[in-house]
This record gives sequence, C-alpha cells and structure tokens, in this order.
Amino acid sequence: MKLINLTLSILVLILLNHELSAQNNKSMELATFGTGCFWCTEAIFEQLKGVESAISGYSGGKVKNPTYKEICTGETGHAEVIQITFDPEIITYKELLEVFWQTHDPTTLNRQGVDVGTQYRSVIFYHNNEQKELAEGYKKKLDEAEVYNNPIVTEITNYNTLYKAEDYHQNYYDNNKLQSYCSFVITPKIEKFRKVFKNKLK
Repeated sequence: MKLINLTLSILVLILLNHELSAQNNKSMELATFGTGCFWCTEAIFEQLKGVESAISGYSGGKVKNPTYKEICTGETGHAEVIQITFDPEIITYKELLEVFWQTHDPTTLNRQGVDVGTQYRSVIFYHNNEQKELAEGYKKKLDEAEVYNNPIVTEITNYNTLYKAEDYHQNYYDNNKLQSYCSFVITPKIEKFRKVFKNKLK
C-alpha cells in the first residue's frame, strides 16, 4: 500500500511539473529582427528584462542551411537576424519594437554603418498578424511624424525559417569585447542603448 501511494505521489509530481513546464513555454513568445550585424543586435536585446534568449541566425533567404561564408556573398537572400524568446508579461512586443527602431538606422538600404550588403538590411519578420499590425503601424507613425530625415526602408515580412548561425557567433560580443569591431562599433552602441533604456535592463 505504501508503495502504491509513493508511486501515485511521484506520478502527481511528474504531471504537475509537466503542466508547469507547458504553462511556462506557452507564455513565451518569439520575435525576429534584423538590424545589421547580428553581433550588435544580440548584444543589445539580450540585456532587456523579459528576454529569455537571443539567438543569432539567418532568415529570409532561398538557400537551406546557409553558412556564414555564403551569407557574406549577399547572394543567398538571407539577413543576419536574432530570434528573441521573450515573456510578454514582462516586456511586450511593442516595447521590443521601440528598441528595434531606436538602436539602428532604418533608413539606410542594405547597410548599417560600415556593414554593407543585403544581409545587413533592416527587417522585421513577424510571427503572427498581431506582430504584423504592430510593426506596420509603428513604421507608419514614424514616417508620418518625420522622425527620420529619410523614409524608412525596413522590410516587414512573414517569418518562415531561422537557420541558427555557427556557434562562434552566439554571444559574440560577450566573448570578444576586446576585438576591434566590438570595441569601436558595438561598445558605443551598447553604451548609448543602456542610457536610453536603463529602466528596461536586467
């Protein structure tokens, strides 16, 4: 009898843990953005409260399982992006869009600073109609308010597939802060970002 009760208790605990895990997974949502070099984008978004993870990868192209070398040719059609797993109860998609628009130049076509090519384009890959409407609405308001001197060229398109970038690209900035690109390009962007969004940081 004791053995049966113990077995039942274990089964109940397993079911409860499974339900809690399912609830936690259900509460998380995805966002996929391209703002130029994904080293910069990842380093910024992973600092936000409510962001569980930020994965660097390739999206929007015509080649399956592309390599970084192939991406750099600009011929695969992919953009360097990050895919964010976030808790909408802590940070909303609209708040993520706010960070997106303010941490890169959405008016330069296929270019961010010294990084040139279609792989560095400004792009939002929406995962559902709500994200599409929010992204398009935000873009329209920015254009109408003439926030930028030039028109916004950000591509807003349906998400299809993410191909995870090679392991050495993941957490690149954290692992290579002394590298020249990180020191001269990414660090200044992060310092500016942290001042503007200090209330949203982890």
